[in-house]
Amino acid sequence: MRLIKLAESYMRQAEARLKNAEEARAERNYPYTVRLSQECVELCLKAVLKAVGIEYPKIHDVSDILVDFKHRFPEWFQAETGFLSESSKILVKKREPSLYGGEEAFLSPEDIIGEGDAEDATSRARKTFELCKRLLEELRTHLGYSTGGRDL
Repeated sequence: MRLIKLAESYMRQAEARLKNAEEARAERNYPYTVRLSQECVELCLKAVLKAVGIEYPKIHDVSDILVDFKHRFPEWFQAETGFLSESSKILVKKREPSLYGGEEAFLSPEDIIGEGDAEDATSRARKTFELCKRLLEELRTHLGYSTGGRDL
């Protein structure tokens, strides 16, 4: 039960990042949108790994661990691990440019990260969040765990 509680905490943090990413996108702050979307995906994947008792390295991209242990998840979630892994890898590659741009070429984050990047990032973050939220809700129900009336 403690693992589920910890995973749910990660999901609350992920949901806050998703909300802020969508707000940043509306404000046309595309680099920040990508950064927050990456953090959302990272927290979601770490939440589901934690929920099923898998320790992961303290790195940003845990998608390889997710794929290695996909057999620990329900079939419907296993079918989504390709998308989840791809999303994590794509967003982690954009993490540094979304923060610093291309310093060597004197490019700002806004020069590198555009509207299309932001749209893709928030779409990936939203789908990842929804998939991981569904999984945690199923685990909680299966284990008979109550959150005390709080949603994820």
